[in-house]
This record gives sequence, C-alpha cells and structure tokens, in this order.
Amino acid sequence: MDPPTDDIELKPETLEEEIEGGPLFHCDFCDADVVDKVAQSFLPGLASACVDNTTGGLFKTPANVAVEIRKEMVENLVQRSENFVAESVVLEGVGDVEVSADSYDIISDFVDDFVHSKRNFFSRVSGWILSEKREDWIDDLVQEMEINGFWLLNRRSTVAQTLLKNLDFRNTYHCNMNFKSPGDLEKHKLSCGFRTLSCGNEGCDSSFSAAQMEHHDSTCAFKMLSCEQKCADIIMRREMDRHCITTCPMKLVKCPFQSVGCQSTVPQRTIEQHRSDNIPSRLLYILQVSHKGESLEALKQRVQELEKVASPGRLASARDARSMAYVVKDLEAKLGPIKVHTEKKSDEDVKDLIDLREEKTNIEAKQVRFDAEKEAIGISESSRTPNESFN
Repeated sequence: MDPPTDDIELKPETLEEEIEGGPLFHCDFCDADVVDKVAQSFLPGLASACVDNTTGGLFKTPANVAVEIRKEMVENLVQRSENFVAESVVLEGVGDVEVSADSYDIISDFVDDFVHSKRNFFSRVSGWILSEKREDWIDDLVQEMEINGFWLLNRRSTVAQTLLKNLDFRNTYHCNMNFKSPGDLEKHKLSCGFRTLSCGNEGCDSSFSAAQMEHHDSTCAFKMLSCEQKCADIIMRREMDRHCITTCPMKLVKCPFQSVGCQSTVPQRTIEQHRSDNIPSRLLYILQVSHKGESLEALKQRVQELEKVASPGRLASARDARSMAYVVKDLEAKLGPIKVHTEKKSDEDVKDLIDLREEKTNIEAKQVRFDAEKEAIGISESSRTPNESFN
C-alpha cells in the first residue's frame, strides 16, 4: 500500500478579507489535544469503510480501494462541516431533535455516517457488521496503514483542523483572530492560548494547547511530586500510590501488639520508638491474656517485677506479641506465681477493727456470765423440797 498524495485542496475563507478590503492573516492555532483526538479517529473509520465496501467481493480488497475511499471521505467530511451550521439551524426547528455542540462528537457522527454509506449489499443483509472477524480485519488494516505510512498523522491533523474551524462556531477549540500584518500575527502567536506546547516532564511526550497547560500539569503521570505522606522522597505521580502503601517510611502501620490489645496506628519510621516508649503497657497486655483471673493491681505489680528482673534491652528487643510472650514466660519462671498483696490499713480502719474485736469480746464475756448465772439458778431450784416450794 503506497502512501497517497494529498489531492484535496482546503481553501481558506475569503469573505472577511473582502469585508476588510485587503488580505487578512489568520491565526491557525487549534486545540492540539482535540486535533489529535479527531485525527486518530480517521484511520479506524477509513479502515471500516474499506472493509465493509469490499466484503464478499472477488476482485477488490480493502487495500485496493483505500486511496479512492480516503478521497471520498475527506470530501464528504469537509462538505458536511461547511454545511453544518445551516443544517443545525434547520434541525433545531424540528421537535425532539438535539444537535450536539461538541465538535469532536459531530465529527465522529460524520465519520460513522460515511462508513455506513460505503457498506455494500452483502454487508447490509448479512450478520457481518456484528461479527468478530470484521473487527479483526479492521484492526489488521489499521495496523497495515500505520506501518506503511498511509495517511500520515500530520496530514490527518490538517484535515482535522479544517473541520474544527468549520464546526467550532463558539471558538472553543480554535483561535479566530485575524491580523492585517504578518508582524501582528507573529506577535499574537507568542501568547495565543491555542499555541501548542510540549510537556517538560521527563518521559512525557504529550502536546497540548497553552490554555490547557495547568490542567495537564495537574494530571501528568510523569510529574515529580513531594510524597503525599510528607516523607523526604520525591516521587513520580504515577508511582505515588505504590510508594505510599509499600516503601514510604511515613505510611501508617498497625502496632505489632494489636493482637493483645494495642490499637495504635503509627508511621512506619516511628514504630521502633513506639515499641520502646510503651513497654509497660505491652507487658500489661500480655499479662492480661495469660493471667485472666488476676486483679489489675496484681498485674501492675507483676509488670514492675518483670521490669526489675529483666536484663537491659531484653524487653525492648521483643518486636511483637509472640516474642514478648516468650520473654515474659521466661521471666515469670524465675519470679514464681503472682503474690496477692494485702492493702495496708489506715489508722481509722485499724481502730475500727480493734473496737469491733473488743465489742465482740465483751459480748462473749456477758454471754458466759449469763449462762453461769442461769446454771446456778437452775441448781438452786432443783435442791428445794416440795413443801418448801409451796410455802
């Protein structure tokens, strides 16, 4: 497949020149991103038209008709774009008919209409349009065109710019400024919002209009940024998420003693400091699991005993709950069972206790005297004679 020549002449507008009474110099800048997007849509459209036009044929192949159909396609798109404004006015007068204001959508519709018009009889009556084989043939033809340099991107971009200027009556995607001298035009181009710029970030080959520079800068995957978690690293935007959840020293991690009660989350770089600053609480967590029946005061006393008996750095070397449990178990083997310590009584408590004991003693003494007197009275009554009892 040989590269075709550009035999479609795109004539400039002359109406404004006639009104101004002399030649005008037009700014030809367009939104680079939209131009590229439109230009990239031409090859798949052309390939679809070529495949559908030759499906079932014996003498023609998609590659044979590519040059001819390309010429028809460009003429059709340019003509429709020139008539679009008038057509849209007519359509707006028809109820329930919506006319798109986006130039890219309009051009996409034009391409789809052209592809539909090139389908032969076999394509229309068979299930070819929905077949996977059709899609494979279109993809293969697009690849062949790109490899052989058929309809290069810069030539497609020229057509795309012409279509945009015809359709973009709101001047959203192109500059409509005109100047009477080349000097004024060149001066304008230095600051035109539609002039094409290239991204300066290493690895990014994007081009965009000057007005879109801020937007691109805010989304460019190759821009180098400070870490979102405030570590000292400078990271490429596209690598930021991976950095923050894997290697960033400031990523939040759970305490290694979470399984026994610590619910803290701390930056990864401070986890060692977190462990060493909270050894007593770690010991208490371990003891609460291993001595569930003991009181909190008894466990706190045991924590103090463990800290005293442990060698310097041994408790701090425990990196998680499992290793700390082993250390505690070893130390407790030396300490023996937990001792229950009675609380020291206050002076008032002691006095009350003495009073209670004295009162109890007095009551017991009175009871003894009462029993003795009762017994003595019983003996005396029993020693009397019956006659003495009635006297």
